[in-house]
Amino acid sequence: MAMITTHQGIVTSVREGCVSVQIHVVSACATCEAHSHCGFADSKDKIMDIDTPQWEQYHEGDRVTVAVNSNRGLQAVFIAYIVPTLLFLATFLVTLCALHLSDGWVALITLAVVALYALLLYLRRQHLQQRFTMTLTPNRPLAD
Repeated sequence: MAMITTHQGIVTSVREGCVSVQIHVVSACATCEAHSHCGFADSKDKIMDIDTPQWEQYHEGDRVTVAVNSNRGLQAVFIAYIVPTLLFLATFLVTLCALHLSDGWVALITLAVVALYALLLYLRRQHLQQRFTMTLTPNRPLAD
């Protein structure tokens, strides 16, 4: 069963086909009773651009709910953080230990491989945007 993660937000701007929503992101520590004393709790506002064909029904200042499939979120973390880290480590170890290259070449090749991965992600951004979609729902009062 797919788990859906939701965030409450406020529409900051509306453009053709896209709605910008400001959400307040709070870390798990912020709900802890001792968060004011430990210094690890953080929260911040983020602006998310959400492509939607119903963009005309939204107006600046509207309260909305942003929803995303949690499984997709884990996939995004894997693609954005885990794969480049593994590429970095594997390239570093292969060029340093197996190929016995100098430190300069090791650094250059390792950074080039990670840069090529970033370029690949950039070139596939349209496909990734379609894969990692978010839905937007207005928070309107129910009719009596």
